[in-house]
Amino acid sequence: MGYFAIHRGARISARKVRPLADLIRGKSADAALKILRYQPQRGARMLEKVLKSALANAEDLRAPNLHRLTVIDARVDQGPIMKRMRPHARGMASVIKKRMSHIRVELE
Repeated sequence: MGYFAIHRGARISARKVRPLADLIRGKSADAALKILRYQPQRGARMLEKVLKSALANAEDLRAPNLHRLTVIDARVDQGPIMKRMRPHARGMASVIKKRMSHIRVELE
């Protein structure tokens, strides 16, 4: 039985967070927190919050051996895209895509 947490609609592109999710997948929860703490990227802060939330969910559901939980799944999927228009030369316009992502961390 896994314990998980999801951050839906995170205002960051999924492709910026995926390499960080690859770093922590398969590691123990404590080691994953230490790895993310020293990463300079903004996505590391978001992933760290989701991991802490999954740990809190495990504690709330009375998980045995909290210190031995491992990250079995760290997934970053693409979320909705907000589209904005920006004026360009000669009366044209271009689309700016503000991407979002869904960050999911599962412990076991």
